[in-house]
Amino acid sequence: MAGSVLLALAGDVMLGRGIDQILPHAGDPTLWESHVRDARDYVRLAEVANGPIPVPVDMRWPWGDALEVFAAAGPDVRILNLETAVTRGGDRVPSKGIHYRMHPANLPCLAAAAPDACVLANNHILDFGRRGLADTVDHLTDAGLRPVGAGRDEETAWRPVIVETGTARVTTVAFGTPSSGIPAAWAAAGDRSGVAYVPELSEPAVARIVSSVRSGDVVVASVHWGTNWGYTVDDDQARFAHALIDAGVHVVHGHSSHHPRPIELYRSGLILYGCGDLVNDYEGIGGHAVYRDELRLLYLATVHPQAGLQDLRMAPLRARRMRLQHATREEQWWLAAVLDRISRDRGTRVACDADGMLHARPIGPH
Repeated sequence: MAGSVLLALAGDVMLGRGIDQILPHAGDPTLWESHVRDARDYVRLAEVANGPIPVPVDMRWPWGDALEVFAAAGPDVRILNLETAVTRGGDRVPSKGIHYRMHPANLPCLAAAAPDACVLANNHILDFGRRGLADTVDHLTDAGLRPVGAGRDEETAWRPVIVETGTARVTTVAFGTPSSGIPAAWAAAGDRSGVAYVPELSEPAVARIVSSVRSGDVVVASVHWGTNWGYTVDDDQARFAHALIDAGVHVVHGHSSHHPRPIELYRSGLILYGCGDLVNDYEGIGGHAVYRDELRLLYLATVHPQAGLQDLRMAPLRARRMRLQHATREEQWWLAAVLDRISRDRGTRVACDADGMLHARPIGPH
């Protein structure tokens, strides 16, 4: 009989633009944004905010103390949303205001975190067109990293990643929705590359998702959805997440928001409505200070195939000099207080343990 597994779940990992510029093989820094034309400007913003960055940095630099968290926890499966094309070519999508890509030679930076599944179903993976997507899939595959949620056609885009842990088979399917900014034209089709796309949060969509992961002992549905800012969960998102859990999914791994959003321990399942960013170059960018998006979380969920979620702990981190550091005690308590407040209506409480980890628990029968 299958046993428990420990999942490490992360939100958006953006290794392009400024991050790409501090790594050993910086790509073309040209940008086409309304206010920034050179990716190195994001490095300068981070240095103004928190001090000099020793460019070029080691490939492990952006992960910083997160690598200690991984080593201490020893997760069986690591899942993250890779919000960066890995390509030197392709044509930028002119209708988009922001484009992310990293030089393929910097891929060891991603490999340093040893992800088992790299979710590509997001609103930046085709920033450099279908050639950029093809390059990304090829480079990840050549590096022994497994993409999920996008591919050369509809079948491959919807194909799950299956990881045999020795105690259970963990199956991850990934898809994106219009609410995250994914254009409908990016949807994979029978003979067209693209992302696994769910145009409407409907019962047929639930059936399709569940049918693709029936072989899993532990099932993760990874979804790119919702707005960048704010704590409100739309009713249709909650209904859809509940339907997925009711249909046999163990974890709904939501991402797209720039900061953590509510957590719901629904029945025996886990719903992360938005994991927040983990790695990016947003340091020094103003405008949403109330959300303290420099604070990041790495989610560690223990899941049993039959019993469901057994434990959820979260490691608080902070971005400084484009590197993750352990959060201070004040930052740990702030994150715990916010998550507790916004998750309480979802039947979930969050507290800060003595070791600085955050811990989620149900309020009562739910």
